[in-house]
Amino acid sequence: MSTTPLNLATDTVELPAPRTDSVLAPGTAPDAAALVRLVQATVGELHPGATDLPPVTLASRLDQDLGLDSLARMELLLRAERAFGVALAEDALAAAETVGDLLQALGHGLPLGRAPAKPRPPAPTAPGTAGAPETASTLLEVLAWHVREHPGRTQVTVLQDGEERPVTYAALAADAAAVAAGLQALAVAPRETVAIMLPTCPEYFGTYLGILMAGAIPVPIYPPGRPSQIEEHVLRHGTLLGNARAVALVTVPEARLVARLLQARVAGLRAVVTPQQLAARGGTPAPVAVAGEDIAFIQYTSGSTGSPKGVVLSHANLLANIRAMAQAIGASPRDVFVSWLPLYHDMGLIGAWLGSLYIGMPLAVMSPLAFLAMPLRWLQALQRWGGTLSAGPNFAYELCLRRIDDAALADLDLRSVRLLFNGAEAVSAATVRRFSERFAACGLRAEAVAPVYGLAEASVGLLFPPLGRVAPVDAVQREAFSREGRALPAAGDDPNALRFVGCGRPLPGHAVRIVDAQGRELGQRVEGRLEFRGPSATRGYFRDPQKTAQLFHDGWLDTGDRAYAAAGDIFITGRVKDIVIRGGRNLYPEEIEDAVGQVPGIRKGCVAVFGSPDAAMGTERLVVLAEARPGPAAAAPRLREAVARAVIDTIGEPPDEVVLAPPHTVLKTSSGKIRRSACRALYESGGGRFGPAPRHQQLLRLAAGAARLRLQRAARAAGSLMFAGHATLLFWLFAPPTWLLTLAQSSPARAWALARASARALFALTGMTPRVEGLQNVPEGACVLVSNHGSYLDGVILTAALPRPCVFVAKSELRQQRIAGPFLRRLGAVFVDRFDLRQAVEDAEAMAALARRGDALLVFPEGTFTAAPGLLPFRLGAFLAAAQAQAPVVPVVLRGNRTALPDCSWRPRRARLEVHILPQVQQSSQGDLFARAVRLRDAAYQLMAAQLETAEDER
Repeated sequence: MSTTPLNLATDTVELPAPRTDSVLAPGTAPDAAALVRLVQATVGELHPGATDLPPVTLASRLDQDLGLDSLARMELLLRAERAFGVALAEDALAAAETVGDLLQALGHGLPLGRAPAKPRPPAPTAPGTAGAPETASTLLEVLAWHVREHPGRTQVTVLQDGEERPVTYAALAADAAAVAAGLQALAVAPRETVAIMLPTCPEYFGTYLGILMAGAIPVPIYPPGRPSQIEEHVLRHGTLLGNARAVALVTVPEARLVARLLQARVAGLRAVVTPQQLAARGGTPAPVAVAGEDIAFIQYTSGSTGSPKGVVLSHANLLANIRAMAQAIGASPRDVFVSWLPLYHDMGLIGAWLGSLYIGMPLAVMSPLAFLAMPLRWLQALQRWGGTLSAGPNFAYELCLRRIDDAALADLDLRSVRLLFNGAEAVSAATVRRFSERFAACGLRAEAVAPVYGLAEASVGLLFPPLGRVAPVDAVQREAFSREGRALPAAGDDPNALRFVGCGRPLPGHAVRIVDAQGRELGQRVEGRLEFRGPSATRGYFRDPQKTAQLFHDGWLDTGDRAYAAAGDIFITGRVKDIVIRGGRNLYPEEIEDAVGQVPGIRKGCVAVFGSPDAAMGTERLVVLAEARPGPAAAAPRLREAVARAVIDTIGEPPDEVVLAPPHTVLKTSSGKIRRSACRALYESGGGRFGPAPRHQQLLRLAAGAARLRLQRAARAAGSLMFAGHATLLFWLFAPPTWLLTLAQSSPARAWALARASARALFALTGMTPRVEGLQNVPEGACVLVSNHGSYLDGVILTAALPRPCVFVAKSELRQQRIAGPFLRRLGAVFVDRFDLRQAVEDAEAMAALARRGDALLVFPEGTFTAAPGLLPFRLGAFLAAAQAQAPVVPVVLRGNRTALPDCSWRPRRARLEVHILPQVQQSSQGDLFARAVRLRDAAYQLMAAQLETAEDER
């Protein structure tokens, strides 16, 4: 989680569901002139006394032309509903870009009387089943446990446009199976990645679990945002999906344009489908083995301080985190979770849904748009469902304070609420206090408002407060803290004090520490870098070994946040990369951004504060990039002065530069956090003074970029085709004479030498000479070399790479083949039966005899190969032979072989071929022959699997 304000309304929205009914009769329309007058009045209230307000027409853009930020747009929508007697659809807040869009949305609204003004009586909830799937090692086992225990019980209810759409455990399992079968029909293989770009809808849950059921890896991404942000969305997600190597994208028909633009940018994205299309294929999915250490999903971090990184989380990570959070809060099946959080975000996906799925508590979930359009809906849903648990970032609580009037409190009952978690961004002490005080009149207990802390690298949660306490607020002396990092207590009435909220202590089974720049652990009330470890911790970033290495410090994971400890609590103070060091002082952007956001004329939540290097002074310049509401140019100097005064009032000194920018200039993440590093880069490149281009220009640029990418791919395809023809021609020039000359040799050693020379020449002429590492690990005497198997080229690669003749151990079926059989026999190969157990024992003894003679045996212990990456289970024969002969086992790992000649294909492709000869696995004297062979097998498998996993990460 992070430490910056969240404003989902201006960053990302969910895709609209089509409305089929209308309040107006066909052929009629709401009063356009009345709507224009209403918009004019709203704009006038934003700029009291102004005489040069922008004109309002149906083409006026609400944000860029009229300066209506997310809060002002919400106010406008509420006024429009009351004025026209219409309840707008949940997506209207985001979908209405212009006054004309709002007019059209009013024409498709429902009569206001049909939308319940007050929450209905609490719905009864079924009693929870005692116990939990404590022995489950995967999310699929969790689902199966609940289906066995209570298949008809509702797991999740989706609240959408006034309707309630329940999904039972049995239905969830059936939906997942249908999606899995559909993915397998599309040839999605285990361990391939599938992106989910869906709004909050019943299909989301079955899609996620269906991807897991197919053995693939889900990659949740956020749906398209406002049309004015389409270019940023496509460019950012194109990079993300390219890193994830997604082969399929599951989305809704309304996102077809964005999906196709993404497909044009992501070479491996083979299919764009809807959940309905997947399910319509029918059939039963083929079983796929899924283990606890397998990847359960890749959570791409929001990238508030840099480019997005794919956090790899296994089933074991998620279940450890869910179990620890459940223990910390005493969660049970009798709890009810109510959520509006996006399902593409870890707090919504893991904290709300997967946590509810594991514990067996009902989950009522609504779209984020429903909350943003009317925050009261969240609290009404808590009352309606008897909600005991919910969560949101600090901005959500602030939004409730701003947008829920006192009249609504009379009908609001929050006595059922046990915990309202405040996390995912910096927690404001003032917000916590004001929310607790205001909604105490509705029965909300002060101790129910619980600040927490977590991050994607820890799955989701890390710090939770003890139950039954009011969140502590620590006031510290500003000067000592900003200059020395010492959190000295300040007087209660100190107006300059910095205030931080305690987020609790580590979850059970987890640990944290606070260290200085040298990694030394710090004492109480000294600020430093926060690190953690525990079973929820990620193994690293997907295909990014460099950033993964930076994440780990002596077994601890770096959170990227600064904090201090006091009185048993951890107090988060800010992001490491965001703190501005100016004149020896640490300046914290959050409080400056909040103060500047209060200045009239500045768009709240649309301010970025960052440091820019000042080489002449040897320090950082403090830059404030703030989005200004549209207004006359003559007002800009006064607005800059007001911003500078707000900064001086906050930190005691002025900024070095104030940049006023048009709406939507400040860059944000999918969850609305300020991307300060990206804003700094924009400022330093000179782009900070320009707003987003019109939508048609963005589409033209994206189309031009897509065309360029397609041309590049076409050129690569032509080059690949030419290479395939070249390599195939060389093969047929080399293969017949090599085969004939090999059969004419008088000994296997001479035949091996000839085959090796021919193979090396073939690879050299195709430009794919294998890179070989670890030749020193091949002994001169007896040994058993075991290699992974992924292509028909493997034998040729090993023949070219190995420094000494080897005895190939081949499957017995090859003995009778007219071409391969004579060739292998001349090389001295031995043939083994893979299916006859008695013959397999005899074959192992024969192999042992060869090893005792001093030969090097070359074995593919998987027995066969598939298109899927990774290793198949090893057969025991080679290791029995090694144990009998007391010969060392030498693991050999091939890379690039599957790319060069994939399974079920005879078309060669250019690839980087690598042969890694790993250190020998030595014999053990303990146990009988069988036990020694098993140990050899398992040790070799682990070494080779680790090497292959490293290769996957590097790619």
